[in-house]
Amino acid sequence: MGRFTVMSMTDSAADRVKAILAAQGADALGLRVGIKKGGCAGMEYTIDLAKEAKPNEDAIEHDGARVFVAPEAVLFLLGTEMDYEETVLRSGFTFRNPNQTSACGCGESVELKQADLAALAGRGA
Repeated sequence: MGRFTVMSMTDSAADRVKAILAAQGADALGLRVGIKKGGCAGMEYTIDLAKEAKPNEDAIEHDGARVFVAPEAVLFLLGTEMDYEETVLRSGFTFRNPNQTSACGCGESVELKQADLAALAGRGA
């Protein structure tokens, strides 16, 4: 299978990542995105400050913004687009994830399935 990008980032997400990193100082390399068990739908996205790259970690970059993807989350995040939205009621990162099968009513937790690697290989990803 050829090289592929685990996730992508919108311009809005990249701008927000850069703003967060600028406020953190020189020791911040990027943000780290992962998943954990929790919430009423079963899983939650996690976002943490990354001060160093970890072994076997994928990194995505867009317009100078860097996001690391936790290795244990890769199969759940393949094909995901990370965005940043500000509305009257909330602001934060959002994820358009083709591996999401459902979400709770408030949208804070999701149900995810692992990506179908055979289907991805068939598409030449």
